[in-house]
Amino acid sequence: MLAMPPQLQVDYVAATPAELLAHDDTLAVFGFGAQAPQHDDPRYLRVALEPFGDRRLERWRGRGPVIKGRDGDLAWSEDGALQFGVIEFDEPEPLPGEATNGEIARAAEYLYRKLLAFTQARGYPHLLRIWNYLDGITLGHGDEERYRVFCVGRAKGLGDFDIARLPAATAIGRVDGARRLQVYWLASRTPGTPLENPRQVSAYRYPRQYGPQPPSFARAMLPPQPAAMPLLLSGTAAVVGHESRHADSVLAQLDETLANFDSLLGVARQRQPQLSSAFGGGSCLKVYVRDVEEIDNVAAALDRRFGDRVPRILLHAAICRYELRVEIDGSHG
Repeated sequence: MLAMPPQLQVDYVAATPAELLAHDDTLAVFGFGAQAPQHDDPRYLRVALEPFGDRRLERWRGRGPVIKGRDGDLAWSEDGALQFGVIEFDEPEPLPGEATNGEIARAAEYLYRKLLAFTQARGYPHLLRIWNYLDGITLGHGDEERYRVFCVGRAKGLGDFDIARLPAATAIGRVDGARRLQVYWLASRTPGTPLENPRQVSAYRYPRQYGPQPPSFARAMLPPQPAAMPLLLSGTAAVVGHESRHADSVLAQLDETLANFDSLLGVARQRQPQLSSAFGGGSCLKVYVRDVEEIDNVAAALDRRFGDRVPRILLHAAICRYELRVEIDGSHG
């Protein structure tokens, strides 16, 4: 039997989880911060990053009707074309004699092995988009930094996964002190097309100075075709080539980040010319800001650039390089 063409709509909504989850085409709903509402539906996930401004929910609408379930620390939903899944659990205690921060590597390896096994078993083997949230992301020195150690564990969990099929992804630091690893994803029965940005070295080809294992993600993912769903954008920051830029200015980093997106949208439009060349009403952006005192400046700069044309949520979060102050991911259709 042929797979149904996927469809996905992403939006930010002022509503309750119950209101959004009442629709049978709701694939997932996300609340942000410690004050996010509670709900026990497997499709609802509380993300432990504090929002700035109004507390809207993020909603994914698929094809419907959606089925859902739980499997231990894994929750999921599916609509026959797309799968949402999440695994979250407390990091294990360090083992005697274990290298510094080795527990995050063990946690990542376990999680990614389980993720791959689950998506394969359910018939959604094509990973389109993944979000990784972990505490203390830049704690540790050199190769013992937690993000670098996480990358080692993730790669072990992925095994011989083809780098040409790597999904778009975000890795962001929680700032609540909770050593709880949270990874959620969007997978498909049919493959998308990973994209790279000519302004940036592919993350999986970063030189050794960034750690023993380069990060495992693509810069963006074009959806499977035919599909009624947006371009999926990885976490993007002020990195040109492989180097961070403008360490002394969050606003200069914001401009560089948006220049990276302009370049990436240009690559996507070579494949899908119908895509808009600029962010607009069909885009949804999550903006992660490292320092609380800089959130107002970032919000004002985005207001000047986009007004109310581009839906967005601002979140307090740590970026995966200590010198980076802002990162953005999202979708664009």
